[in-house]
Amino acid sequence: MLFAAALATTGSAGAAMAADAVTLQLKWVTQAQFAGYYVALDQGFYEAEGLDVTIRPGGPDIAPVQVLLGGGADVMVDWMPSALAAREGGTPVVNIAQPYKTSGMMLTCLKESGVATPKDFPGHTLGVWFFGNEYPFLSWMAHLGIPTDGSPQGVTVLKQGFNVDPLLQKQAACISTMTYNEYWQVIDAGITPEQLVTFKYEDQGVATLEDGLYVMEDRLSDPAFVEKMAKFVRASMKGWKWAEENPEDAAMIVLEYDETGAQTESHQKRMMTEVAKLTAGSNGALDPADYERTVKTLLGGGSDPVISKEPVGAWTHAVTDKALN
Repeated sequence: MLFAAALATTGSAGAAMAADAVTLQLKWVTQAQFAGYYVALDQGFYEAEGLDVTIRPGGPDIAPVQVLLGGGADVMVDWMPSALAAREGGTPVVNIAQPYKTSGMMLTCLKESGVATPKDFPGHTLGVWFFGNEYPFLSWMAHLGIPTDGSPQGVTVLKQGFNVDPLLQKQAACISTMTYNEYWQVIDAGITPEQLVTFKYEDQGVATLEDGLYVMEDRLSDPAFVEKMAKFVRASMKGWKWAEENPEDAAMIVLEYDETGAQTESHQKRMMTEVAKLTAGSNGALDPADYERTVKTLLGGGSDPVISKEPVGAWTHAVTDKALN
């Protein structure tokens, strides 16, 4: 009887400890851009929801949409322009939450290049990230009526690596940067803010949503999956708010999970301070007005828009309604 009781107790404990597995595919490498997820993992927020979460870093050779499509992850972090383009292309991804409220994307230019306003772009070479990151830039140029074909009336697009070398080596007048990352790499290279001109996409009225959470559409027909994602989003947003309130501690947590050892304490603390400005004001639920602004920007691409028609079913509140209520 005692043996049977012991077995029963052990079995109950095992059942209680069993957790739902969730794999998150990040858009880029381990850094404070994704601090909320690492904080939620480190502080036990996922565990408290009964989740066993694995965070997969991204990189230059990793396409989150393809990982999601191939079943390598349950949920991914991606920018909305890339996700909507993928959806129109036949990969039905759906936004289930939007931790980032504000865009951190901008063009950073050398003042000596003669670029003082967007009207000065024609005739210059501009560095642009690709792999889905080019869409906001192409939309902006279309709004300005500036060709990207290298003509005298247009701009020459330099396919920029994920670094700031083209600006430092003066191969481009302007390069793509994020407020929380590459801009500071330029500063750390010895160029002063006074030597630079920056154009934030937010200020130019062409900002699009970044770093949302996306899943494959067919999985949302499973109530158990929706419930699991609600737990994941709830814990993740708890992590994000903790990170906003404790930026230095959040940066240190990120460093603990950086297996490459490439990140530095000073850079991650600075990054977290800037990232906190972008997640501020979000409770995780997508604001329909922000979505409509993004779609309007992407559709306004003239003869070469990022998406050709109004998306249908590209986002849902089904998960955040459960997570927040």
